Amino acid sequence: MDTSWFSIIPFLVVIPVAIYTKQVLPALFLGLLVGSYLMEPTIIGGIQTLFVYVVQALIDPNNIKIIVFLYAFSGLVGMIKMTGGIRGFVEKAAERIQTRKQALLLTYVSTIGTFAAPTFRFVTIAPIMRALLKKIKMTTAELGFVIETTATPVIVLIPVATAFVGYMVSIIQIATENQGVNVDPYSLFIQSIPFNFFSIVTILLGIYLSFFHHSKKKSDAPTQIDEKAADDNNDDWHDCHPAVANELPIKPMNLLLPLVLVISLTLFLTWWDGYQKGYDFFEAFIKAEVLDAMVIALLITVLVSMAFYLLQRFELDRLIAGFMEGGNELMSVILLLSVVWGLSSITDDLGFSAFVTAHSGWIPQMFIAPLIFIFGAAVSYFIGSAWGTWGILMPLGISLAIVGDVSLPLVVGAVFASGAFGAFASPLSDDTNTIAKILNLSVIEYAKYKLKPALIAAAITVVLYSVVTFLY
Repeated sequence: MDTSWFSIIPFLVVIPVAIYTKQVLPALFLGLLVGSYLMEPTIIGGIQTLFVYVVQALIDPNNIKIIVFLYAFSGLVGMIKMTGGIRGFVEKAAERIQTRKQALLLTYVSTIGTFAAPTFRFVTIAPIMRALLKKIKMTTAELGFVIETTATPVIVLIPVATAFVGYMVSIIQIATENQGVNVDPYSLFIQSIPFNFFSIVTILLGIYLSFFHHSKKKSDAPTQIDEKAADDNNDDWHDCHPAVANELPIKPMNLLLPLVLVISLTLFLTWWDGYQKGYDFFEAFIKAEVLDAMVIALLITVLVSMAFYLLQRFELDRLIAGFMEGGNELMSVILLLSVVWGLSSITDDLGFSAFVTAHSGWIPQMFIAPLIFIFGAAVSYFIGSAWGTWGILMPLGISLAIVGDVSLPLVVGAVFASGAFGAFASPLSDDTNTIAKILNLSVIEYAKYKLKPALIAAAITVVLYSVVTFLY
């Protein structure tokens, strides 16, 4: 069975089902179920096999660390929201911003403290921009575009203290282990960052649109849901998201303290772990157990933040409820991860790696990275999920890179870039829907507006992958 074509059947199930249903999790689960029955083709045996693979994935120590990190990180954000940290930041920033240039500079500078997750960026920046929209000479769609270029495209390039990094490293780890590649997954992730060309090009497009592009009049914007309603006195930006609701307190320090603490502790503990192993300053960051450092830094931050909130007389039961509510928001992601882990393991046991090795040698080396990006971009656009695309595509990308003797960092960067395309451009993505809701835009019209610049960035990306493959 090592080179059996059976090994690709789960992927042949996952991709069309995900595109048709526009739901990633059911498609991945169906692929896992099909793979389980290929391994054990009996009524009970297939279900038992599925259960075994998922449980084995969940009891892996590194996978447990990733789950703890994701849940605790989202829980910390939940506490920040309910204690008024995000509303406080928005209120104070809105008071001080008076011009378009100041507003746009704040959008970029604030990335330093709000790069944890795209939604986190949106609920801290977009309400400010909505409150100042009359002072900013940009269409609402252009404003949304600029904000989005500082969200997912930036976050996927940051190697610490984000909701993405644990998942991205995990996807690399399981794909390389299944291929028998002896490489540190975090180091490979670091090396792949410069090759995430779509994200880099999109950020540059955002900078151009922000500071060098002359906008049309606001009244020409085709994507506003109801411009009259937007100008109505009853249109209160506090209603655009629960994190900035009027009933919340105004306490910006409840946002700033946890962010400064988690970033500082992550960097320090990463260095300390490498230093204790005998490495010099810069090498210590690469050789350290980064995931351990991130989890420990986060847990310390959660405890210190909770104590800080208790001193402000927030009730303990409310803090715990906020933490649980925030953590539960990522349960769908944790479930997605467990299915991805199980699916990757089962396809490997079915002989996926050997099959790709035996049947993909005809693909020219210089086409592998561009084709991976194009295929992944199409999948991510139709399913609207960067994380789902990465989970589906990374095993294939790693396999093709090894067969074609292509740089692993280049192909890993192409896989991550393809998912970033869907998160940015797809009308189904959480990013598109969240920013459209906050800025009072039509989701479909706003997605159409973004598609042209996204396709331009994608075309540039394909050219870059072709050139770099030839030179690298």
